[in-house]
Amino acid sequence: MIRHIVFFSAANPEDVERIRDGLMMLADIPHSSHFEVGRNLQSDALTGSRVDLVVYAEFSDETALAAYKAHPIYADCITRVRPLRELRIAADFKAG
Repeated sequence: MIRHIVFFSAANPEDVERIRDGLMMLADIPHSSHFEVGRNLQSDALTGSRVDLVVYAEFSDETALAAYKAHPIYADCITRVRPLRELRIAADFKAG
């Protein structure tokens, strides 16, 4: 299983919900076995409030992750979210 985690911060704090709405488009891509978008609780004093939103998804393998990233909805999401975000950090790793 591949775990896909992406952290986002908004360039303007007023756009956090718009970014979340854009990221929720990704839930319609059929290649993940689990998908969610959550607001960072910002409870870690060491990182402060740098991250606003977190995308977490699980994929059966690297082929499923590649298909997810190649889906037209993924490209539409980027077009919608990129102008509103400041930071994007992604990590993919094999579980277990």
